Amino acid sequence: MARPDCFLGRTQTSERRHMKLKFLGAAGTVTGSKYLLEIGDRRVLIDCGLFQGLKELRLRNWDRFPVTPNMIDAVILTHAHLDHSGCLPLLIRKGYRGPVYCTAATKDLCSILLPDSGHLQERDAEYANRHGFSKHKPAMPLYTEAEAVASLKQLIPRDFDKPFDIWPGVGVCFRPAGHILGAAFVEMTIGSKTIVFSGDLGRPGSRTMVDPAALRKADYLVVESTYGDRLHDPEDPEDRLAEIIRKTAGRGGVVLVPTFAVGRAQSLLYHLQRLKASRRIPDVPVFLDSPMAVNASDIFCSRLGEHRLQPEQCRALCGVAKYVNSVEESKALDRDRMPKIILAASGMATGGRVLHHLKVFASDPRSTILFAGFQAPGTRGAAMLAGAETIKIHGEHIRVRAEVANMGMLSAHADRNEILSWLRSLPAPPTRTFITHGEPKAAAALQEAIENELGWSCHIPRDQEQVELSEQ
Repeated sequence: MARPDCFLGRTQTSERRHMKLKFLGAAGTVTGSKYLLEIGDRRVLIDCGLFQGLKELRLRNWDRFPVTPNMIDAVILTHAHLDHSGCLPLLIRKGYRGPVYCTAATKDLCSILLPDSGHLQERDAEYANRHGFSKHKPAMPLYTEAEAVASLKQLIPRDFDKPFDIWPGVGVCFRPAGHILGAAFVEMTIGSKTIVFSGDLGRPGSRTMVDPAALRKADYLVVESTYGDRLHDPEDPEDRLAEIIRKTAGRGGVVLVPTFAVGRAQSLLYHLQRLKASRRIPDVPVFLDSPMAVNASDIFCSRLGEHRLQPEQCRALCGVAKYVNSVEESKALDRDRMPKIILAASGMATGGRVLHHLKVFASDPRSTILFAGFQAPGTRGAAMLAGAETIKIHGEHIRVRAEVANMGMLSAHADRNEILSWLRSLPAPPTRTFITHGEPKAAAALQEAIENELGWSCHIPRDQEQVELSEQ
């Protein structure tokens, strides 16, 4: 492959190069993943995620980018979730012209996630301007749908387990992480050293996703800690899901599930199909009210071999729900108060069609608002799970009278023991381990567990902290 223009004129040398790693996001929080690795006079950005959740974090998306975009030589994405990829259109709009390496499935998913992100930001800005509840006059989107579509041209897919060079002397290999379709942990080889970025680590034994691959070598390791301070509920998710649906339908209510369109939606459809087939739940209709989740399900079923399901299981998964495409169809769900199950994005109730459903069903004591995984601080999901009596949507305060439940066992993130088990697969301890992508309590708990149980040297980096690494 021809070298990108941004590589031209750079001096190649076999001499020892300095290496610096800077933490530009996901330090002290679970969002905004960005790591800048300097290797001599080259710079590679690992992940380019949006900050989500707390307002103080979301405002950081508008800050000046912490490194001049046209000074970055390459970008590597671990997976497609927006807290790892969602800032890419902004980076490119601001002048980045180099390659963006990712797995093929990550490229497929980014092709729906990034334009949808731009579309939602445009729509939210327009809605804020029309109703006058934004402090900004006028409210503007962070980037547009057109800018997101244009950014996709720079994505270059690479296969799992097939090393490639991003420039002479610097190799990359994507290994399956099991988190969502296409998710990888990244092995980078620089001289004699290997640096591993975990991205988001999936769970062993998932019914839909493959197990994370074993670690082979890591002189330096950057590991996520989203669930570093807890263990997942061992209850069978289908037992819990069946109980919630039976109870809610029995009182004439609606089960509304704020759903992550990529990963969680497909897992939920899988479980719902099995419950219906075994007649463990009433025969109430299921609606998938997320065009993006529909497209993601199609991509999921087109990539057999990258997950656990067989073709017939994929067909059954896609057939259990009625797909809701138009806005009018979505609104009709709110007018019909008969028992049903609605899966609608977004998973933390931060945007999307689920907000309009919440305005109707959150105040209905017969209904259940069912969350299915981690809720970042500052999100409506976190507030409701903490017992909030009201939530604010589009400038309006909505009373919460519905039952609120969470199925944390459906999380696609490894818990503390699952992370430790993955780390134990490493033949030799890293020189240093950096713990990121977790709230302070979770990161500190994982640090203590790694140091006590594995005897490794660990560090929890501060935001914007830069550390020196040795290539020799």
